[in-house]
Amino acid sequence: MAEGMSQQFVTRSKLVADLRDLGVDDGRVVMVHTRMSALGWVVGGTQTVIEALLEVVGAGGTVLAYAGWEDDPYHLGEWAPERQEAYRRELPPFDPERSAADPDFGRIPERLRTWPGARCSDAHVFRFVAVGRQAEELTVDVPWDFGAGPGSPLARLVGTGGQVLCLGAPLDTLTVLHHAETLVERPQRRLVAYNVPVRAGDGIEWRSVHDIDTSSRGAFPYEKVVAGEDAFAVIGREALIAGAGRSGPVGSSTSHLFDARALVDFATSWLREHFS
Repeated sequence: MAEGMSQQFVTRSKLVADLRDLGVDDGRVVMVHTRMSALGWVVGGTQTVIEALLEVVGAGGTVLAYAGWEDDPYHLGEWAPERQEAYRRELPPFDPERSAADPDFGRIPERLRTWPGARCSDAHVFRFVAVGRQAEELTVDVPWDFGAGPGSPLARLVGTGGQVLCLGAPLDTLTVLHHAETLVERPQRRLVAYNVPVRAGDGIEWRSVHDIDTSSRGAFPYEKVVAGEDAFAVIGREALIAGAGRSGPVGSSTSHLFDARALVDFATSWLREHFS
């Protein structure tokens, strides 16, 4: 940091106070999306952020995050032949405990994945990590196909009356909206199939996964109704206006907190309205 440059230093106590003021509840399951750079200069970095979250939710609460997979083969069929061959031949099989989180989702998911007592879902690409009292309940025995649908960690987040926190993160990171997409069956909805390597006895097999399209293309033809904007950002913004969440300062950021069920209910209504 250059000499004389002003900088807000964000401490654990500051984060705890701001999170409580925003409405993060003791004893709840809170799914978090984080952009560390938006929070300011956090004293202690990712460790401080996770410790603050765990302090606010308390011993009865749980912190949940989407982790994904660092080098997943979701788009394998679109790659050059030589790259496909290298991955098919030597990509390590997915391991819920060893496979690193996707760095595209920031530093917190990987930090949470390696936190003492963390639990990971075993649903390959669409993987979640959790720490806290309900971590096992949220991540055990999740479905192989349609990883955001019924029985998924997202469905369980909604079922427990959980909250969704965009901690300095933009609204387009609202992964729970994929759960809403699974609940709205329309002819326009895009489905995908892809293969992932998993351990099978002493060997490895490539197993097929069927799901809605969770890539940047989207599960619905959003380009027809929100041209030039990210659909999840639009839904999140309109959900805030409708009262499904609130915004406020956390550290140097403007953060957003939603009731998970209210957000999913709003999103399913929005999808049905725009894709009738």
